[in-house]
Amino acid sequence: MTTVTRASSTLTRDALTVLQPGFAGTTAPDWVLRRLGEGLASVGLFGRNIQSPGQLAALTAQLRAERGDLLVAIDEESGDVTRLEVRTGSSFPGNHALGAVDDVELTKGVAYALGRRLAECGVNLNWAPSADVNANPDNPVIGVRSFGADTALVARHTAAYVEGMQAAGVAACTKHFPGHGDTGVDSHHDMPLIDVGLDVLHSRDLVPFRAAIAAGTRAVMSAHILVPSLDPERPATLSRRILTGLLREELGYDGLIVTDGMEMQAISATYGIERGSVLAIAAGADAICVGGGLNDDATVTRLRDALVAAVRSGELPEERLADAAARVRALGEWTASASASAAARGTAPGAAGADPDGVLAAAGGAEIGLVAARRALRVTRGEYAPEVTGPVHVAAFSPVANIAVGDETPWGVGAELARLLPGTTTGSYTGPDAGPAALAEAGERRIVAVVRDEHRHAWMSGALDALLAARPDTVVVEMGVPGAPPRGALHIATHGAARVCGAAAAEVIVGG
Repeated sequence: MTTVTRASSTLTRDALTVLQPGFAGTTAPDWVLRRLGEGLASVGLFGRNIQSPGQLAALTAQLRAERGDLLVAIDEESGDVTRLEVRTGSSFPGNHALGAVDDVELTKGVAYALGRRLAECGVNLNWAPSADVNANPDNPVIGVRSFGADTALVARHTAAYVEGMQAAGVAACTKHFPGHGDTGVDSHHDMPLIDVGLDVLHSRDLVPFRAAIAAGTRAVMSAHILVPSLDPERPATLSRRILTGLLREELGYDGLIVTDGMEMQAISATYGIERGSVLAIAAGADAICVGGGLNDDATVTRLRDALVAAVRSGELPEERLADAAARVRALGEWTASASASAAARGTAPGAAGADPDGVLAAAGGAEIGLVAARRALRVTRGEYAPEVTGPVHVAAFSPVANIAVGDETPWGVGAELARLLPGTTTGSYTGPDAGPAALAEAGERRIVAVVRDEHRHAWMSGALDALLAARPDTVVVEMGVPGAPPRGALHIATHGAARVCGAAAAEVIVGG
């Protein structure tokens, strides 16, 4: 057995330091505060922890009263994946909309504005951006979370996002390494396989990560995907060949490596979170993200003890655990320094006129999210396109949301059209009878059909067929990836389902 030369208390602190747990509630539980004193150095926040900006700021202040260099992480991609505005929808469009505009200064400005909002609430690590090239149009988990299917476009916008976010003093976490775009399986549910050669990986999937590294991304998140050309046995999160050999040694990345959520089925159902966490740290990961579904002290205890036991048995080198813990602490120190630098430049959160490089002023100032959403619209008018002059019936054809997006966040155009056109009604439909049901409820009102990834759902395409056959004046709003040909009297592709995307589409519908 390997002799443990470091004090047990130090080993235990390091084991806690590499964990990024979540917790329930809008105030910090006693167990979290206690763990911060014992060595826990970061926590992850989700929609369940957030009620308002003021409440979130109070929560992060409560946490930092126990540990000043704490990393407070959040999964705030904006667009479809929002935690800050989980109950209302995001004020910023997501990656696919930004990619559709293809203005890197706009992307930088959106990321900076979002970063300022996070910093104002005390969040200093954002698990974003997604640098995945959406090579598979049927991808069930990435889709509009990607900047697009073009490698060079994804790379330049990934770099711009990283620069904008970190200019606000918030560390960016580029994900999902080595690229989750060419999958037909959601790793929340199972283990995706990307069976392409090294030439494709290097010319397509890895290019945006190289750009993010060049832009100075402070963190990279691993993907729970199996890539046989890189490692035929272990998924990226658990692969030393991928995390250390490829990311560290070949790509030259020296920042924090964070795992995707270890409770996801791709890991938990195949390795278990304890074994998976040990393998991830041994492979080169520095922080174990857990808490999307597991958010209690018992989970933290189990993972801490598994890491300590692995060191004592010789399975996990204690130097590797110490190195991982040091990287976590170093990022905490960087965020404090970055926040101070932003303040010195006059770009601190809340600073009057704060606008480095003029990116916000150039893109619409405080309304940059709506400006970006308007620019992202692709509007196609059919031969028969009468103006919308009165209340409409909004038929929302709703697919099952992937877990990353969740089903708590509202989407669509119904609320905004009801504001602009009083008397507007909304119905949600799914399945083979969706079209006839929508027609029956609409009555004589004009129909606005709202879809999400029509090309991926045969029932949805059939519902539109039924609507357009009976009511050719139907307006169609596509809020997913616009993979199907435009159709309808008016077709609006928003490239995402953020609240501002719906608002921009409603303006076009009402404005004719």
